[in-house]
Amino acid sequence: MDKLIHATAAEGTVRVLAATTTAITTEAVRRHQTSPTVSAALGRMLTGTLLLGSSLKEFDRLTTKIDVSGPVGGIIAEATAQGTVRGYVKNAIAELPVKQNGKFDVSGIVGEGTFYVIRESGFDIGLHKDPYVGSVPIVSGEIAEDFAYYLAKSEQIPSAVMLGVLLQNTEPFVSASGGVMVQMMPGADERLIGEIEATIGAAPHITSVIKEGAGVTDLIEMALGRISYEILDEMPVNFACNCSHEKAIAMVSALGKAEVAAMLKEDKGAVMNCGFCNETYRLSESDLQAILDE
Repeated sequence: MDKLIHATAAEGTVRVLAATTTAITTEAVRRHQTSPTVSAALGRMLTGTLLLGSSLKEFDRLTTKIDVSGPVGGIIAEATAQGTVRGYVKNAIAELPVKQNGKFDVSGIVGEGTFYVIRESGFDIGLHKDPYVGSVPIVSGEIAEDFAYYLAKSEQIPSAVMLGVLLQNTEPFVSASGGVMVQMMPGADERLIGEIEATIGAAPHITSVIKEGAGVTDLIEMALGRISYEILDEMPVNFACNCSHEKAIAMVSALGKAEVAAMLKEDKGAVMNCGFCNETYRLSESDLQAILDE
């Protein structure tokens, strides 16, 4: 089971967030049928969004989005306070040759563009507050560095971010996925910051240790080294979408009676597809007639 831990160190001046997301990335890849390089990019985006949204309150929602010039076109991920995440890419089958070092060319498939973070509160219960929207230019396209750049520039939180997805040639294709985010809060000791940077710099690749069986606390210890920490919160996380047949009916109803009547006459039904999870909803003749009768 995928898990996320929120921890603190150095008397609250260091915040550490870590998650294993192998099942989440596996489900996203299965649903969207993504190419290998897009799978790596999407998995990193989903993991980073979960980590960034780990402090959400009950009715909050956090969305990250990259609008880019590369072949992938863009990626959107959305996390909730309940530990769910969902996401999609504009071009699921985009692909580039692997780099000379054998790594997927995620930065190449992303290209240049803008990284957005949207924080919403209470939207799902009808509290339509203006969302917070922050944005920064894409600085590397490797996703982890872009999360770190956003935190430093838009939220003034110096951070180190490690995100990774390891793929294999046979189903379920995703061998390991996870991430760690270390945030330096006000009052963090400069010597301690240097020590953490050195520890992270010398750490093995995050997916290699997850594949070998490392849990979430192992990831925290890998990032902090000898520095002790306290776990504040621990929760299961999973890929989940809030779409439903009822919401599909509501979306069709919003098109207006004339459009619904045309669907009923010409197509004898309707088909709705959720972009976030690729689920298909089929509305029958009786569904459309019920909309008209209302």
